[in-house]
Amino acid sequence: MKPIVLSKSKYMDGLSCSKLLWFHFNAPELIPAFDDTTQAIIQQGHEVGDWAKKLYPEGVEIERSRNSVNITKDFLAKRVPLFEASFAFKNAYCKTDILVPVDSDEWDLIEVKSSTQVKEEHLQDVAFQKYCLEGAGLHVRKTKVMIVNNEYVRKGGIDVLQLLKVEDVTEPVLVILPEIEENLQLMLAVIQGGMPKTEFGVSCKTPKECPVCSKELEGVDVVELYYLGAKAWSLVNAGIRKLSEMPKDFKLNAKQEIQKTAVITGKPIVNKVAIEKFLQRLAYPLYFFDFETINPAIPLFDNSRPYQQIPFQVSMHIIKKPDATPEHVEYLHDDADDPRPAIVQALKAIGASGTVLAYNMSFEKRVIEELEELFPKEKWLHSIAERLQDLLIPFREFAYYHPAQHGSCSIKKVLPALTGVSYEGLEIKEGSIASQEYLRMTFGDVSIQEKERIRKALLTYCGQDTQAMVDVLRALLKAVA
Repeated sequence: MKPIVLSKSKYMDGLSCSKLLWFHFNAPELIPAFDDTTQAIIQQGHEVGDWAKKLYPEGVEIERSRNSVNITKDFLAKRVPLFEASFAFKNAYCKTDILVPVDSDEWDLIEVKSSTQVKEEHLQDVAFQKYCLEGAGLHVRKTKVMIVNNEYVRKGGIDVLQLLKVEDVTEPVLVILPEIEENLQLMLAVIQGGMPKTEFGVSCKTPKECPVCSKELEGVDVVELYYLGAKAWSLVNAGIRKLSEMPKDFKLNAKQEIQKTAVITGKPIVNKVAIEKFLQRLAYPLYFFDFETINPAIPLFDNSRPYQQIPFQVSMHIIKKPDATPEHVEYLHDDADDPRPAIVQALKAIGASGTVLAYNMSFEKRVIEELEELFPKEKWLHSIAERLQDLLIPFREFAYYHPAQHGSCSIKKVLPALTGVSYEGLEIKEGSIASQEYLRMTFGDVSIQEKERIRKALLTYCGQDTQAMVDVLRALLKAVA
């Protein structure tokens, strides 16, 4: 029988979902491939890892191979920093990000994360590695997690000493360490047994995000109840899948009751008084606007921080008076330099009076406020932020709820529910994909034809966002007419 080797990643999967762990070893072909967004996050992690290695210029990277454990043993004797060193102990195997020699025979273990804070799963990760290393005979002095310093502001070249910071997690890891052996034994039992039955919230702690268990939730409208959270899992585990099947004494808040009623009746719930109250806040001309942004872990431009949202594109639909035809204004930055100065110029299309509308406006407001900080002479930017109104409000407050929203207030759910128009058919359908495509178009090795194709797709997507807001507002006006 082929030996079972639990690697670091599969160990973490085992802690979150036993079925996913079982699939990793017994039916890996049934696990969906990572989507583009997840792949981009993984790639960003690799980039942070590459910068971390620059802190140890004398370090040696162990190449991945079947013999990497033995190669690691040879390099340990040389007492130099090691990257991707491999260790095996019993059924456990891990590759470490950075190992640094200290004193005469000890090592510091450093796990590199693209996060801006140390999380519980990072501690579990490091504890597993410490278990593996010490079982293999290594003396580990301290365990650390290297994370991104989101207060670092780029000025000129990247200062990696400021970009990354190290937190000592030796003490919390020691607390977790005794659990590792028991967890591994439990997971070995899962792998060697039959396919586990899913117990949502228990054997799978994050079912909606799990690539295996999320499929079992398709068509289960109980889990779509607005902010029901973990309470949903007890219902599903008891065989209750539909809102119509819920016990009558199951307590729901006012918004959840609206949602339940809409789903059972198949009709939208409309609170005309609340919608009219929102509409009274709007003053013409109306400016519907939307940013597309990038937020790289490694700042690309001076005066930017890790993960700061940098706008590279803006779309605006302008309605000067009731029943007027919307005018469309858009800007997409073409060059590899900082797009923010040009974005500020594009925003001058927003006049000095009238309402500025965004959907989930906290995002756009934060971007504008950061533009204010960067360009203090452009004082008119503050007027835009002050005049912002959020088209999300009627849907977040459930003044309008359509069963086709499936518990979501996202414009990508609201738009088709109210108008029948959707984002399906667009080449770019999500903001995260727009960011990736912009980076690829601007900094990647792509042909002129490919750049033009991406450019057209970006303009279509961002323009759809503001056109969607126009259409949604019209639907609200119609609902109260």
